[in-house]
Amino acid sequence: MENVKKSSFPWKTFLKSLAIIAFPVALQNLLTTTASMVDTMMVAPLGEQTVGALGLCAQFSSLMFSCYWGFSGGGSLFIAQYWGSKEDDGIQRSYGMMLACMMTVAIVFGCAALFAPEWVMRVYTDKETIQQIGVSYLRIVGFAYLMQVLSMAMSTLLRSTERVRIPMLASIASVATNLFLNWVFIYGNLGAPAMGVRGAALATTCAAVVNVLSICVMAKATGFVHLFRVRGHFQWTREYLKLFFIKCFPIICNELLIGVGNMVINITLGRQNEQVIAAIAVFRTLEGLIIGFFAGFSSASSILVGKCVGAGELDTAYERAKRLVYLCSGAILTVGLCVLALHRPILTAMSLSGESFQAGLTLLVIYIIVSVIRMGNWLQNDTYRASGDAVTGTVLEIVFMYLMVLPAVLITGFVLKAPYWVIFLCCYIDEPIRYVLMQIHLYSGKWIRPVTDLGMAALPAFREKRKRKQRA
Repeated sequence: MENVKKSSFPWKTFLKSLAIIAFPVALQNLLTTTASMVDTMMVAPLGEQTVGALGLCAQFSSLMFSCYWGFSGGGSLFIAQYWGSKEDDGIQRSYGMMLACMMTVAIVFGCAALFAPEWVMRVYTDKETIQQIGVSYLRIVGFAYLMQVLSMAMSTLLRSTERVRIPMLASIASVATNLFLNWVFIYGNLGAPAMGVRGAALATTCAAVVNVLSICVMAKATGFVHLFRVRGHFQWTREYLKLFFIKCFPIICNELLIGVGNMVINITLGRQNEQVIAAIAVFRTLEGLIIGFFAGFSSASSILVGKCVGAGELDTAYERAKRLVYLCSGAILTVGLCVLALHRPILTAMSLSGESFQAGLTLLVIYIIVSVIRMGNWLQNDTYRASGDAVTGTVLEIVFMYLMVLPAVLITGFVLKAPYWVIFLCCYIDEPIRYVLMQIHLYSGKWIRPVTDLGMAALPAFREKRKRKQRA
């Protein structure tokens, strides 16, 4: 295999491939985040307590996301590499395994929301009024969890096989449905009863159903067969299951333990006053705006690098990965500055004023400063996973979370009773250290660990080439 020289890197082709994947995914996430912003604006007249309650419910959904995202990341690892080596059977059984695991998580969280919402809200806050509002929301939105996770699994399959337009268009239909039904159910338009936060939950549930149906209809219309070959989804062998869980186990542990860590952080912040809780809820929505753009780069990185690894084009995968990290950091900084420039009309529209407005602005400024490094770490970890290395990023993230971040958050929050912004800043104190370590690993090339025959055949030559360069 020819060496990919830095001077001959095909920038035009690379950027075109990046745009084809990244822009639709970023647009899809932007639409979803915009819908969340509009949701917050539409319930804002109901008061800061309502905004805070919905924000805490969103944190419970985020914990579910952390629990199933490990399976999604593992499935994407296999699907992208099998897509690169054109192994249809591998794609289908990887999707089936991922789907079965993700739906199990959805059932657990759906049952918690439907049958024990009081317990869920007590975990996240000690404010009784906020608890009551959150309970009424969870009792309805719990029905949406199965559909949301199913659509995420289908979207992962489609994105990993470079069919990014279908999830994007389905998201447009879902967001439009959610916004319209919010208008109908929250305030009782078109003859419907005024349901308040329960109306927002009902709109979210209906939108989740529309998302799944839209994906199925468009996949069928475009002849995407992998989604419907159900028998192939469950043709697992003992050897495949062993390989799948060996590769996925570190990712699952990473997402689960980080999800628990983030829950502890949210519990700590949930003990602040009601104005700060409302500000945090609004901040999380704006954070989703930044992450939405980042998700485009992350998905593109996983697919463009993982596909090359699966096809045995290891030098190309290595060169692409290096460039993606810096492109992502630049893009995130640009988006963050744009959000900061528009902070006043956005925060005001979300019913923040006085103390809550100042708190929201403070959180936003801190996050934009750290997001460039934070997203660089995140993208490198996703790239390593798609290339077969699910251990390095996992170990670093978990070790620093539990030995540095959580102790700092708990001490500042419960012992020192520090201001909210100090607690929030402690959430990111590990990012610069991890970034340096992740960069060292990136340039070593040791994260390239194929699961396909083509990739494994090319691996010895690639590793020998990296050793020669390191000696030189």
